[in-house]
Amino acid sequence: VSQSRYVRNDTLVVPFIVYEGDTMTYRVMDQVFVWGKMSDEQRKAHREWTRLRNAVYVTYPYAIKASAIINDVNSYLANVTDEKKRKKYLSLREKELKKEFTEPLTNLSVYQGKILMKLINRQTKNTCYELVKEYRGGFSARFWQTIAWVFGGSLKQNYDPAGEDAEMEAIVQEVARMYGHAS
Repeated sequence: VSQSRYVRNDTLVVPFIVYEGDTMTYRVMDQVFVWGKMSDEQRKAHREWTRLRNAVYVTYPYAIKASAIINDVNSYLANVTDEKKRKKYLSLREKELKKEFTEPLTNLSVYQGKILMKLINRQTKNTCYELVKEYRGGFSARFWQTIAWVFGGSLKQNYDPAGEDAEMEAIVQEVARMYGHAS
């Protein structure tokens, strides 16, 4: 058979690439995942990250809601100079909030509560201690700070997205995209 004569079934069309001046065929292979055994340290880090991620997913909506409520209360109180009206308004809002949030927030774990306090600080730029002190007074803030301390927490904790809370910030960004919030 002469090379100049090709029969229809003689030729195979295949994908090719040119690599360092050489033309060669190639094939895209199915993706393969390879897992190695995790060390105890890696397993522990993964468990902690999963716990943090779950806590952020649970508490983020409450932090967003708290931020909106605080902004609403602050905008209303900016126009109120009478102390009686201020106290009456805060009392009314507190009753509404207790009715709406008492049950879901009491179902949070202590760990989730700590995460929620950090997220509220992230959203409002105020610690929970500052918020309680502003709306309920210094005595009440010290009382709740003591309760938080008994459970190993603090109302005065700050949110540090570039430091100790960097992992949490990455998770918050993921959750914020899911909820369609700009963060």
